[in-house]
Order: sequence, then structure tokens, then C-alpha cells
Amino acid sequence: MSKAAELAALIGSQTALSNRNLVINGAMTVSQRGDSTGKTATGYYGPDRHALTLNSLGTWSISQSTDTPSGEGFGNSYKLEATTADASPAAGDYAIFLQKIEGQNLQQLNKGTSSAESVTLSFYVRSSKTGTYICEIFDNDNSRSISKSYTISSADTWERKTITFSGDTTGTLGNDNASSLEMLWYLAAGTTYTSGTLQTSWGTRTAANQAVGQVNMADTANATWFITGVQLEVGEQATPFEHRSFGDELARCQRYYRKVNTLNPTYLLRVRGADDVRRLSHVFSTMRVSPTGTIVASGDGTVTVQGTGTDSIQFTVSGQSTSSAPYVADYTLDSEL
Repeated sequence: MSKAAELAALIGSQTALSNRNLVINGAMTVSQRGDSTGKTATGYYGPDRHALTLNSLGTWSISQSTDTPSGEGFGNSYKLEATTADASPAAGDYAIFLQKIEGQNLQQLNKGTSSAESVTLSFYVRSSKTGTYICEIFDNDNSRSISKSYTISSADTWERKTITFSGDTTGTLGNDNASSLEMLWYLAAGTTYTSGTLQTSWGTRTAANQAVGQVNMADTANATWFITGVQLEVGEQATPFEHRSFGDELARCQRYYRKVNTLNPTYLLRVRGADDVRRLSHVFSTMRVSPTGTIVASGDGTVTVQGTGTDSIQFTVSGQSTSSAPYVADYTLDSEL
């Protein structure tokens, strides 16, 4: 069925055409942090809202790639490259790509009720390593999970995958700004997570059942894995990817992370003394929580972050010159889940 036909069917069924996608930055268009290399620890790298969770498994490079599935309308993808291989992971080792979702954005799932909704995950993926891969949804509020497998059939070839997860009638999700659901794509995992039976229906999370059958994508140096077009939506049917404008996607991402260039006159910040507190509520009033501020670059003296309040970031100053006040050239605000 063509995309136009799919949309026509949606209109006929009165299914919402906008705001279907529960995933932020699924087309990997926003990448405020930029590319990263030599990563061996968990962190947010590359395109916004997506994290790499690592436990002693390989060394990784992360980047915003322009390698995308042909003819599908995507300009970017998330690229992971295992620059140092790990052919024999220890039992507790893992490498996982994930996104966390706030509970207040998930109330339409009716989780924990008799009306619990199924959800469908769709995405485009490409890897140099073929075989079975595992996707898991983890209910962080109730320690429940469900896992499903998908297969990469051809090396270095874009493939679209669609996975439906049943609704869960146990365990309601918090209606708040905390992490309630996590979407996990396993890349490799040790026997702690693969020695049981894959948990394909909702239940209490059991480590041994999380990633049974998962290949070790990182067993070869310079192995690659790309993903884009990630969509999670209510129902049992995958619909065409919901493309958003760059500005819309950026605003959604900035709820969790902002990189501010103060050399832009809009945010020019000169600090004249330790007691000079600049009110920056206009910058981060819409962030998820009061963020942590980190200075990336500064000049005319040493400027450090003193603390982050509910509506301002405070800076302390030392070694300022007599000719000009110290300035902050670049800083970040972080309120990730």
C-alpha cells in the first residue's frame, strides 16, 4: 500500500494524523552535542534524545550520518561504530541504544487498566552484522518489560522493521515528568541477559530474559549500525513516519538539553563579579526540570558554574582583567531523563 493510501485509510478510520509519534527526534535531524569518538561509558551522544548505554563492551564512535534509506524522505540517521571490538563479552556486559519517555506523554496508553493499548514500533535499520536483534520496552515505574526480536537479513542494507507490543493491564504509569518507559535496542549482551527465555509478553523484568538470541554486533572492529525513522504509536498498525519540521523537533529536544552560544547577541553574557547573577529563565523555563549548567568556553578571566537555581544560573569569577568583564562564550543546560 502506498503512503497516500495508508493516510487515506487513516482518515477513514478517524485515526489522528498528527502527534502520533511518541519518540522525539526519530529522524535524527537534531544533533546539538555533535559527534563523539572513543566512548566506553554510558551517555547521550550524537543526535539528541538518544543514549548509548554501555557496560564494558567495546569502544564506540557516534555520529549524525547522512546515510539514509533511499526514497523515504530522511536526511539523517544515527550511526554507531564499534571502533574496538569485543568478541567475548563477559556475563554482565551490554551495549544498548535507547530513548526514555516521560510518563505524562504516555497516559493515552491506558497502561495498568483493562483498556490498555497495544503500541507499534517502526524504524529503518542498517548494519554490517546480520542476525537476530532484540527490542525491549521497559516500564521503569513498575519494573515490568516485554521484548521482541527482529532480523537484519542483509549486511549494509537499509531495512524497515515493524514490531507490535501488546497492551499491559498491570502497572500504571506516573503522570509526571519522570522516565516511565524506555525503548531499548540491544546491540550486544552477555549471558546475564541472554541465558533465559525471551520475555515476549508483559511481566516482571527478569535479566536473563531481556535479550535472548541477540547477536554480538560488536564482535568485529569497525562494525556499524544505523537507525532512523523511529516511530512508536498507539495501535497495532504502523503508519507512515510523521515528519516534523526542524524547528518543531529542536524545541522538543531543548526541553532536555540546550547548547547556548552567548556570542550571539541574543544571549551575550558578561559576568562582572561573583555576585552578578544573570536571570536566564527565558532560556530554560520550558525545560523538563531545573537543569545543570556547564560552561564549554569562556574568556577574560576564569568563569565557573556556581549552581543552578529554579530560574537562574550563577557564575563565580576569578582572574578577571581590568579592561573588560569576563564572559561566557558557550554553555550547555542539561535536564535529561
